[in-house]
Amino acid sequence: MIRLHPSAAVLLLLIVAAPASAQGTIEDYRRAAELEERYRDLVVDVVEDARWDGVAEAFILRRTIEGGREFIRLDPTTAAEAPAFDHGALAGALEAATDEAVEPHALPFSSFRYVGDLGTIELTVDGTQLRCSLAPASCERANGENRGGGGQGAGVGAGRASPDRTLEARVEGYNLVVHMGDSILYRTRDGTEGNRYLAGSIEWSPDSRRLVAHRAVPGYRREMHFVETAPADQLQPRLHTREYTKPGDVLEVRRPVIIVPHDGTQIEVDPALFPNAYSVSAPRWREDGREFTFEYNQRGHDLYRVIGVDGRTGEARVIIDEDPETFFYYRPSSQSGKHFRYDVDDGREIIWMSERDGWNHLYLYNDCGQSVRAITRGDWVVRDVEHVDEERREIVFAASGMEPEDDPYFVHFYRIGFDGSGLTRLTEGDGDHTVLFSPGREHYLATWSRVDHPPVTELRRASDGAMLAEVARGDHSALLEAGWHPPEVFWAMGRDGETPIRGIIVRPSSFDPDRSYPVVESIYAGPHDHHVPTTFTVIPPRGMLEVAELGFITVMIDGMGTSSRSKAFHDVAWKNLGDAGFPDRILWHEAVAGTYGWYDLDRVGIYGGSAGGQNAMGGLLFHPEFYHVGVAHNGCHDNRMDKIWWNELWMGWPVGPEYDASSNVVHAHRLEGRLLLTVGEMDTNVDPASTYQVADALIRAGKEFDFFVVPGGGHARGPEHVRKRWDFLVRHLMDVAPPDWNRVSLEASER
Repeated sequence: MIRLHPSAAVLLLLIVAAPASAQGTIEDYRRAAELEERYRDLVVDVVEDARWDGVAEAFILRRTIEGGREFIRLDPTTAAEAPAFDHGALAGALEAATDEAVEPHALPFSSFRYVGDLGTIELTVDGTQLRCSLAPASCERANGENRGGGGQGAGVGAGRASPDRTLEARVEGYNLVVHMGDSILYRTRDGTEGNRYLAGSIEWSPDSRRLVAHRAVPGYRREMHFVETAPADQLQPRLHTREYTKPGDVLEVRRPVIIVPHDGTQIEVDPALFPNAYSVSAPRWREDGREFTFEYNQRGHDLYRVIGVDGRTGEARVIIDEDPETFFYYRPSSQSGKHFRYDVDDGREIIWMSERDGWNHLYLYNDCGQSVRAITRGDWVVRDVEHVDEERREIVFAASGMEPEDDPYFVHFYRIGFDGSGLTRLTEGDGDHTVLFSPGREHYLATWSRVDHPPVTELRRASDGAMLAEVARGDHSALLEAGWHPPEVFWAMGRDGETPIRGIIVRPSSFDPDRSYPVVESIYAGPHDHHVPTTFTVIPPRGMLEVAELGFITVMIDGMGTSSRSKAFHDVAWKNLGDAGFPDRILWHEAVAGTYGWYDLDRVGIYGGSAGGQNAMGGLLFHPEFYHVGVAHNGCHDNRMDKIWWNELWMGWPVGPEYDASSNVVHAHRLEGRLLLTVGEMDTNVDPASTYQVADALIRAGKEFDFFVVPGGGHARGPEHVRKRWDFLVRHLMDVAPPDWNRVSLEASER
């Protein structure tokens, strides 16, 4: 999907047309702010959205055309296309229903569904659900609109009915109570405020004879406080408080308890196999009730287990044991993590994802906890599992790096047998892929693109991956004519001299190869993913194109420590967030400068937000010989001050000297370059105190820096931050005074 950066459009409101001054930069600012408007809707024949409609038994596509968008119904068996409805007639019906002007190819909704047959659809316009008849076209409010949900009473957890519906278990006070109709069948007596049962953990055995629930000892409840200094609805400041657990805090301890309500038996599962949990997942019963399983993520994330517990005796056993030397990246593979589990035949086999051989692959286990075989293997990465077919014993999965001629970040889709046989490639495009299967899995849509190539969507047959039709091929000729330059992908060897490092180069529309350009790196080195775009986007992320339009070369690089490559590549981040891949980044910059004479390494800036804010300031502190100017927005400048899950995952537990080694606060005295710190006082993601504390350390070290606070501002970068960043980079890398905003009129401000 084509993404446009939102901040530049808002910033455009801040710039009033004015004659170019002696400063010579107002035209650059204006062009940068107008990029979204200038490039809007200049790429046609792109499928922006696709889904399956069960009534139509077809794919429904929203496709860009000259002047707007159209909705198409695609029959997968014949590859025949038809308009999903009469766009003109529906526009007229929507005008009548909403009393707003509606253009046929600018319909005010992004998706719809057929209801009953192809003559009726439901859609949502500005939060209102409408039902529209198509012949003749008319729309009215749908029944059941804006249905609300009920709440929970204080002190009583939501009930959990047994599978046979005869019993209901709930938490009352701190104890678990099992009801049979209007009477109480069983009540625990050991629940207390300091050791309470958790309603959300209750799971019944399939035969309704027993259940398992967690009893929990609460951890330390850390609170983060915010003072909203200028609330819109009152004169005086307002205090806000929210729970916010940080690295090193004492965590809640959960223990599973088996309960047999009919005879009052309670069995506490021995925690010897899960003694120090960061998390214990909800229990999952086997269908035959012989056992339940849960997953144990040890504090520090260096041990992860699948544990089985006998449903009658409470005896626990380890089924799968992940014991890496560094960390187990436990987030789901569907969310860029490296955790996937699928239980086959009621757990008699388990498909499991692991990096144990140095690359992320799939393994088949038996119910004795023995790894039967590696399903996939090689110097490439399984990125996700799209589908498991137990009957055919086949897996459809996404992977990158398997094709030697490809960019190692490009995702392709494959099918393979449980035994590792029959590997079949399902996508063929020269780019990064997504797929959408029909429910019967006979057909699928494959869409691919690159940063320099707009999306192509193909209809393919699932049995052999054969292409049946090219549904759309993006045309960006009008975009190129408007002055847009595609990003350039550039590769250079990393610190080990063997591993290629990927980055992109973005040029201004007025690029002149005979000039010399200052370089600005947009950095985000968070290990939870890779971050350099691999797919087509008109406006690259994090404001790169807008900054380039001011007269810079902007770049983004995935150094070591980021994800989607080998385990060794990722492990560079372990207890080492301060590294941020800088040794690789600097080599990459030097390789670009050795290739292009216009790439000026005497003027290098860096900016980023959140983890990227930590990275941007870290560049100035740890590599002052290379980075000269930095802008850090809402940075987590000391990982002890930020949220627990993200920071302990990479920095480990217990909190040790590694936290000091990566801390911008501890190393603030090393500042040599020009630094702008920006922060939103109401940032609920990264504690704003992190920025205030690094500012305090700079002041105590006698360092000069710029500091910008947005009252009421949150974690995201608003137009105020964007303008400050632009001004700072222009002033210190170009040695040019930015526009005098106190003299240039402002039409609007974003508050």
